[in-house]
Parts: sequence; structure tokens; C-alpha cells
Amino acid sequence: MKGTLYIVSTPIGNLEDITLRALRVLRQADIIAAEDTRRSLKLLTHYGISKPLISYWKEKEKGKAGQILKILLAGRSVALVSDAGTPGISDPGAVLIQRAIEEDVSVVSIPGPSAFLAALSLSGLPAESFTFIGFLPARNVQRKKILTELRLEPRTLIFYESPHRILDTLEDMEMTFRGRKAAVVKEITKIHEEVLRGVISGLLDKIRETTIAGEYVIIVEGRQAGKNVVTPDIISEIGSLMKKGLGRKEAAKKVAGAYGISKKELYDKSLNEFP
Repeated sequence: MKGTLYIVSTPIGNLEDITLRALRVLRQADIIAAEDTRRSLKLLTHYGISKPLISYWKEKEKGKAGQILKILLAGRSVALVSDAGTPGISDPGAVLIQRAIEEDVSVVSIPGPSAFLAALSLSGLPAESFTFIGFLPARNVQRKKILTELRLEPRTLIFYESPHRILDTLEDMEMTFRGRKAAVVKEITKIHEEVLRGVISGLLDKIRETTIAGEYVIIVEGRQAGKNVVTPDIISEIGSLMKKGLGRKEAAKKVAGAYGISKKELYDKSLNEFP
């Protein structure tokens, strides 16, 4: 008989944010597969839980998945945990879960805390429909490319970001989502939790004046119908395309499609800027 893989959500900061069911599963599981055994040991010690631990971190995910799968196929149960939140959601776990499903191993979710849902509920932005992006690429060019692709997304956008890239990312967002409302949530559920709300440019000013530390969740308003504004930056894109050989009409059409703006309006305004 095959064992069961339990996907166990753990606190994202405050150790009290764990369900009774999660504690029961952690106590009953044969083995706990942890993203970082040192981090998980603090939680387990806090609740008096002592179980064999297997390290399951991102760089060794594929190799460790095979090892853990053998344990499951031998009939033993495994509780999969990440450092915080739910395994597989911007954390290691997806590889093992997929392998377990392929081998017809029972996979059970033990739901709990989620940083992006908690941040969304605090943001004050529309939560009926949203798109979770997670961490953006570290490289500037790749990050800007993805943000550009999201310009026309009408749903609320949710991102994770690290402290050493938070300013660069917000600066890129200000250029791409100019004038939009946003919220930045720092150290959610922890002692120094902070929620900043406003337009992106204002949030940048506030963060520059604070101590930058901890993990961040960024919530950005989706594109609002009828709110697309023709900015100097957008007009300059037409000029750049014209320099590359495109005719004015072609350039205006291409930029209008990217931003969801009237082609005629862009064409007319480009005449003033580039006679």
C-alpha cells in the first residue's frame, strides 16, 4: 500500500497562524520534507513535535523528489512543508507533487496561511478577480518585458519581491503602470508588519524613507477601462518606432494596440510631437 503526501501550509510569520489539522498531520506523519530543516525545526520545536526531517530545497528539488517518492511508494506518509506558506506556491514542492500524482500516490492538501491572499485582503484593491505573478525575474530587461506584457491585464496584479530589488521593481512598475493605485505589504503577520497604500510613485517615495528589510508583497490595480492616458513616454515610443523605419500610421497602430489607446488619438498627438 502506498503512503500519502500531505501538502502542509505553515505560518508566514506569526507562529500562531497554523491550523489544528496541520499540527495533527505533522505529529502523525512518518517523515517531514522541509525546504530548510533549520527553519522548520523552529516551528516543530515550538509545538513539541519531533520527527525525522529531509531537506528539500530548490536547487536539489529534482533529486530529492526521487528519494521522497521511494519513501511514499514504500507505504510511509510524508508531510511536505516550505519555510512559510504553501509548498509549490513560489516555493519548492511542485516537482514532488507532480511525481506523486504520476505514481498514483494520494496527495492531500492541508490549507493554511498565504502571504499574497493576506496582503490582497489588506490592500483595499479589487479582490473579486486577480492574477498572481509571484517573483519577477532578477534581470532588469526580463522584468520589464513581463511588466509590459501585463499592462493591459484588467485584473488586480499580485507580486512578491525581495528587499534588495524592491525599489528597482517599483521604479519599473511606475514606468509601466503609471498613475495606478497599489499597495505594498512588508513583513506580513510579523512584528514589523507595514502596509503602504497609494499610487506607485507615492509608494516609492515612502519606501525610500523607510528601512528596507524583509519580504514584500506588491498589489497593483489592473487596467481600468476608459482610464488609459496618453503620456509623453507613450508618444516617445511612436518616435522610436518611426526612427526604426515604421511609418507614423504603423507606429501609432502598434503602440495603440499595446496600451489599449485610440490609434487616432495617438496619431494626432504624435503630429504635434514629431511634425
